[in-house]
Amino acid sequence: MVFDVKGATGKVGYHVGYTAKFRQSGTGDQIPVKGGAILEIVVNAPSYNPSNLAQKTYAGKPGKTLPGVDVTGYKTFRDTKFGSSIEGQTQVGLGVRTKLPFRVQQSGDKLIVDVAHTR
Repeated sequence: MVFDVKGATGKVGYHVGYTAKFRQSGTGDQIPVKGGAILEIVVNAPSYNPSNLAQKTYAGKPGKTLPGVDVTGYKTFRDTKFGSSIEGQTQVGLGVRTKLPFRVQQSGDKLIVDVAHTR
């Protein structure tokens, strides 16, 4: 899964890890994510314009599938859900078929979450 962090000029902060339940930041509401395991991804980049909070830069809605992301046909990915974007951080739930190794790397303004297909 690739996050396009437009305007990133240096390292993009992030936190990625498995969670038993995906809970929306800010409210704590549980968001169901399909799959055998859930990767919670938090990227230190807002999905809104910090100068104009009403202007979204990504149309994600809490608890809904990520707009523009279709995981149909992927061997490992099962589901995506938008959590929130508050205080400069955007939260996403990625459902995978089982708990598998992953790595995160940055290439330019793209943050890449690479999930293995096997252990």
